[in-house]
Amino acid sequence: MLGACATAPPSKSSDVCSIFREKSGWHQSAKNASERWGTSLPVAMSILYQESSFRHNARPPRRYLLGFIPWKRPSSAYGYAQAIDGTWEAYQKSSGNYGANRTRFADSIDFVGWYNRVAMRKNGVKVNDAYNLYLNYHEGTGGFAKGTHKKKPVLQGIALRVQQRSERYAAQYASCKDSLRQSFWRRLLPG
Repeated sequence: MLGACATAPPSKSSDVCSIFREKSGWHQSAKNASERWGTSLPVAMSILYQESSFRHNARPPRRYLLGFIPWKRPSSAYGYAQAIDGTWEAYQKSSGNYGANRTRFADSIDFVGWYNRVAMRKNGVKVNDAYNLYLNYHEGTGGFAKGTHKKKPVLQGIALRVQQRSERYAAQYASCKDSLRQSFWRRLLPG
């Protein structure tokens, strides 16, 4: 029963301060990832929201054979970050975090920070440009460089929402980050 509570999505996912107050350890994990990779905490949180609505075991919906027989999923995307198998393995190798698990928030936020760093370096995206970081995240850095997103207006609309949410999260975070300093005992609890 405690495990189910620990992995339930935050009750107010539109407010990053509320998320960090509710989810013990998430703030420190997000800060650590941001500092480790030189990336934006609000951007990473906005991407996780978009990908999984902060559900630890999120997966793409199954396809149906003949319209009613559950079939395969369209990809191996899984967890908070909806990372696919190959990209998750590249992250594990590059970061040295071989024990990383896509259903752990700390590992997922670190993955997003790592991926955003890759996009920043490969495609020259700025640290707070959530719109283009999300397009890189969704299309892959190679796809983004080729411009695959330019013919996908629905994806561009989603990226705009990620940018807007990131801006809201940044304003919220600026107002509460000093009050989020955790006590020694709270830092010991897993995120």
